[in-house]
Amino acid sequence: MCRIRLNSDQGFQYRHRLWRDALHDAGLTQSMSRKGTCLDTAVMEGFFSHLKEEWFRIQQPETIEQFHAGLTEYMQWWNTTRIQKRLGYLSPDECRAHTTAIT
Repeated sequence: MCRIRLNSDQGFQYRHRLWRDALHDAGLTQSMSRKGTCLDTAVMEGFFSHLKEEWFRIQQPETIEQFHAGLTEYMQWWNTTRIQKRLGYLSPDECRAHTTAIT
């Protein structure tokens, strides 16, 4: 079972007890790289770069409803259809299914 992870840097606000408690209450797992190790952050920054270029700057939603619907649709497309070189030219869902079938 995949747990939903929220990635952030090590800023004060992300280390604060109230923030960590809010994540826990929402059923989220916090993900922060150690100081000087930006591997998690680099992956997320890459994703947000794609999100902005492939969806946000093209669609330019004007309402929160348009934003939510469009983002939901983009995430569905990202996970099921968009192939990625780093995943062996598979979509994330295809890669996950392939990995699960092997183990």
